[in-house]
Amino acid sequence: MSLKATDVDQVRADERRTLGRTAAWLAKQVELGLATVDLSLPQYRILGMLDGSSAVSSDLAERLAVRPPTVTAVVDGLVNRGLVERRAVENDRRRVDHVLTEQGCRLLDEADAAVNARLCEIAGHLGSEAETDRAFEGLSLWRRALIASRLARTPR
Repeated sequence: MSLKATDVDQVRADERRTLGRTAAWLAKQVELGLATVDLSLPQYRILGMLDGSSAVSSDLAERLAVRPPTVTAVVDGLVNRGLVERRAVENDRRRVDHVLTEQGCRLLDEADAAVNARLCEIAGHLGSEAETDRAFEGLSLWRRALIASRLARTPR
């Protein structure tokens, strides 16, 4: 299906006004991809944050912009499934690090593949490889913007 020039102009005008709705719609598509590997979006976000480094609950809560009890509840479920393990912090036994297990790494890889497959399927409807590439470039640009924003808020 191709759009007429007037339809394209209207879509572009609406796109900027409704970007928040588009982001929410996209998040739903990520959730649908994650359902195939039995993960929720909050679980996926935490596994992703733990990929390559450990973190304490307060750090996770801050990065997720939620309260620590919320993180604890999600992490409890991940620990029960054998995807994350808790380890005492070496110099401060009152603090606990959260670390991905091997099983957690494997499931995160499966989740990434499932989400990517879902997004590729959707982007494939744009009609050309160039448009599909642009869709993914846009997501990559948003990723860089989110990282830059987080780093700007981090005290030095």
